[in-house]
Amino acid sequence: MLGSLITDIRDSEHHCTVYRSGQPSEIERWLATHGVNIESRSLPAGGPPPFIEIKVNDEFVGVIGIEAVEGLLEPPIVRPDERDGISEGYRALFEILEKTVITGMSRRELLAVSREIEDRAFRVGEGILRVSFQTLSLFESQTDVYRALATDTDLEIHIYGIEDWTPPAIEGITYHSEGAERFEPYWALAYDGGPDSTQACGLVAKELSDGYTGFWTSDSAIVEEIAAGLNTF
Repeated sequence: MLGSLITDIRDSEHHCTVYRSGQPSEIERWLATHGVNIESRSLPAGGPPPFIEIKVNDEFVGVIGIEAVEGLLEPPIVRPDERDGISEGYRALFEILEKTVITGMSRRELLAVSREIEDRAFRVGEGILRVSFQTLSLFESQTDVYRALATDTDLEIHIYGIEDWTPPAIEGITYHSEGAERFEPYWALAYDGGPDSTQACGLVAKELSDGYTGFWTSDSAIVEEIAAGLNTF
């Protein structure tokens, strides 16, 4: 089911147009090497600062300044209780590139996207957060992050992974290993937004030989599908 979600999102036509003067920016090269459909157009002298225009299925989605999104190249890796660690520019990029299938993402880049989802869950402080760690041993390095999420909020947290390590008992966290082998190729998160479905967000990525391919979303209906895929045994 998680794989079919990536296929469904890939079927949408996403297109980025970079308006700039001079040489390509780092973010332009990043988008191109990560499989995003992109073209460049020149800005006149004295025109606005460089920006990116995004369309989905030929419909205008929005624009964002290049300067605001270059933080993606060195994304923040922080604990969810360190409020200043995630820039507004990174959150803007999270929102404007949602439902875009991106290829060849590194673990660091996916971890940064995951941190934005965890941070949103932390800020709301209620609801259900579901996370697939492929194997439970991969959860070990994130134990402190999730202990903070569980201890400092009223979140209900579910962790899925093949049982190759025994995680510590933490109030508010439930571990699931039965049937988890189906999630082994996937990195997935689903947060339902708690009392506010507009805060729902999720991520699905599949590990391939050259990195991860996947997407993130703030569409509550798609987040429900991710959650259902994780919660089905």
